[in-house]
Amino acid sequence: MNILERYIFRTALSAFLLCLIALTAVIWMTSALRELDLVTGKGQTIFMFLYLTMLSIPALIMVIAPLALFIAIMYTLNKLNGDSELIVMSAAGVPPARIMRPFLILTVLSCALVGTITIKVMPDSFRELRNIMTKIRADVVTQFVQEGKFINIDQGVTFHYREKAPNGTMLGILFQDRRDGKDLSSSAKSGSTKGLVTTYLAERGRVTEIDDVTYFILEKGSFQRQDSAHKETALVYFDRYAIDLDQLTAADGKIVYRPRERTTPDLLRIKRSDEGVGPLYGRFRAELHERFSQPLYAFATLAIAFAALGSARTTRQGRGSAMLAAGVAMLLLRIAGFSASSLAVRSQAGVTLMYLVPILATIAAGSYAWWNQTRPRFLAGIAAQLDGFARRIGLSWLINRLDPTVIMQAFGARLRR
Repeated sequence: MNILERYIFRTALSAFLLCLIALTAVIWMTSALRELDLVTGKGQTIFMFLYLTMLSIPALIMVIAPLALFIAIMYTLNKLNGDSELIVMSAAGVPPARIMRPFLILTVLSCALVGTITIKVMPDSFRELRNIMTKIRADVVTQFVQEGKFINIDQGVTFHYREKAPNGTMLGILFQDRRDGKDLSSSAKSGSTKGLVTTYLAERGRVTEIDDVTYFILEKGSFQRQDSAHKETALVYFDRYAIDLDQLTAADGKIVYRPRERTTPDLLRIKRSDEGVGPLYGRFRAELHERFSQPLYAFATLAIAFAALGSARTTRQGRGSAMLAAGVAMLLLRIAGFSASSLAVRSQAGVTLMYLVPILATIAAGSYAWWNQTRPRFLAGIAAQLDGFARRIGLSWLINRLDPTVIMQAFGARLRR
């Protein structure tokens, strides 16, 4: 890059990093405040609290990076135009491709950042978060629940015990699961359990780990299952019963990772017949293709921003309408992207749309930006052709009275309005 391109790149990169860091920090703090229960209610240290909340940062960056890129490009172009630098560059003969080159480099870097996060970093962070939360819930049951008190281990899951024996065994246990469609039994079968409330009562119990799976073993008790839809209640007595604590975050009563927690190689090998997939196959498919299509939005962002403010404008030509149009275009682009992702869950056609939305937006906005840059030379060429044609057929007197260049410039000004 020459000195001019480095100047533009530094300005855009600074704005991009500032927006990315500021927006990520604000949203992270907002989401972290909702997790304070880890410290106040589940006995975790402030370091564990910070570590867990920071695991959500890759997902935030994935969403915020295209927006930060859009703001950075718009800010840089508006600054260059406001300081009349774009006008000077255009008058000096700097081609539009040279002005776009620094923004293209920044876009490629943003695309690589988003691609790395979506394909590798984000799935690993979600999986790590899942594993740690499982351990925390096991710690809550064994260490931080006080005798005689009720505590919510998870949303819809309540735990209580009367007292703890000298050997660590808990006595007088109540364990209730009020979440729809969930069954914590280690032997649960998949099926429709919507509206099911399960209450476990046991004389004693303890937490144990078998093959890296944490179980809560209940002895001498019963469990009651009540179906709110059919007003039916089932009471079952048992001598020994195992509750899988890992199932507190699993779906459909099976030990499976959610689509966003699966690694990309796992999603590439997924089949409808695999255990834990079945009717959720569409969600796995949509997650896989969303990871590959998300980086493409960086190029659509560049095209839209450059189409709006890439051309030099005088101080009398307002830029507010162009910036508003670019903002609306970005909003419509994201809505179309989310709609395509939702459609991909239900239909294979949605997968094609997930890639077509950013690609078509890039082509459309890029074509408009190219037309804006070449239109003055195009109109000047037409004016020169008309001038030469009029002179060849002997209409010099008409040229002296009516200059074709003036006519085409007026026509171009009307088009810009």
